[in-house]
Amino acid sequence: MPINTTITTEPELAWQESALCAQAGPEFFFPAPGSSTREAKQLCGACEGRVACLEYALTHDERFGVWGGLSEKERHRLKRTAR
Repeated sequence: MPINTTITTEPELAWQESALCAQAGPEFFFPAPGSSTREAKQLCGACEGRVACLEYALTHDERFGVWGGLSEKERHRLKRTAR
């Protein structure tokens, strides 16, 4: 998930300060329809903020892009099975 480049003091967003996505462009995390999300997922897999990012996306119903290593469809499935 591409992050805001400003440092945040909100505890909910503290994970963004060390997130690896800050080093990549938004095209990684918001690919064109039909494009691969593999690179974004690989970067997320190495990120220590991955779990917090995914929790943020699920809590805030982020519907687009790769967040916490999961695509839109994967997050939707995760929420559906959690019910």
